[in-house]
Amino acid sequence: MIIERRKFVSLTALAAVAGAALLYQSAGFAEAPDAKAAAMPDLSGIWWHPSLPGPEPLASGPTGLKNLSRDKTGVSDYDQLVGDYHNPILKAQTAAVVKKFGELSRAGITFPSPANQCWPEPVPYIYKSFAIQIFQQPDMTTIIHDQDHEVRRIRMNVPHPAKVVPSWYGDSVGHYEGDTLVIDTIGTRTDRPYAMIDLYGTPYSDKLHVVERYRLVPYEEAKEGIERDAKENRRPPVGIDRSYRGKYLQLFYTVEDPEEFTRPWSATVTYGRGSDDWPETVCAENRHEYYNNKNSDVPQADKPDF
Repeated sequence: MIIERRKFVSLTALAAVAGAALLYQSAGFAEAPDAKAAAMPDLSGIWWHPSLPGPEPLASGPTGLKNLSRDKTGVSDYDQLVGDYHNPILKAQTAAVVKKFGELSRAGITFPSPANQCWPEPVPYIYKSFAIQIFQQPDMTTIIHDQDHEVRRIRMNVPHPAKVVPSWYGDSVGHYEGDTLVIDTIGTRTDRPYAMIDLYGTPYSDKLHVVERYRLVPYEEAKEGIERDAKENRRPPVGIDRSYRGKYLQLFYTVEDPEEFTRPWSATVTYGRGSDDWPETVCAENRHEYYNNKNSDVPQADKPDF
């Protein structure tokens, strides 16, 4: 897939479950903030996390998959995406899927995914984006991503509807717990090509439930996540200022899906500041994959679905 990068001017200017809060604390993070605090934290602006292939696995406890393929520096080899199918969070059938995708990657085959086939990326797959912008309103929080015009809209201080209609990004509702933005997402579509939650091809079911907790932390607190990121991921020198020592935006998220996972698991994404440019990456009109010598299976329809 040919990728075109365009620069745009920056437009600088969200009911967590009890289980997620317990995981947050048991993973060694500070106690979940008091929901009674009134001030809404300012999380707005551009935040950078240019790391591949993904989030920061926790140092201990049930966490997301690592790449079994490492480059000469010891970090994840983005050219071979071989998810750790031995991870105990995976059910047997889930591990088999991850193993199959890993075998394809080791054989030099780029297996299709939402990213390389230009399909919407579900949570938490979408965390692979290098940059996000957050826009906060009393009744809505909007998160836009720097890749493929992806937009998430989180309705604030309301429950999920009694009957959720599945959608590309799921039904997301949010609220603030003190200095933390908590987002609860269910109802992510499964009747779609490439239904996976990470770059290793890990599948999900209609029981997928993701709880995100975003909060500003000082560099001294963010440092541990940054170091985990450096040990795990390839980190291209794009956008972020690695010498930045101000407030970081740390996302602690928890995933549960009883159809695919043996238990809930968590990971982090630690966003920093950097460039104010908005280098949005989009799939070009030419959908021919030069590396596979075939056309991508991009979404097509005879008529609009809206």
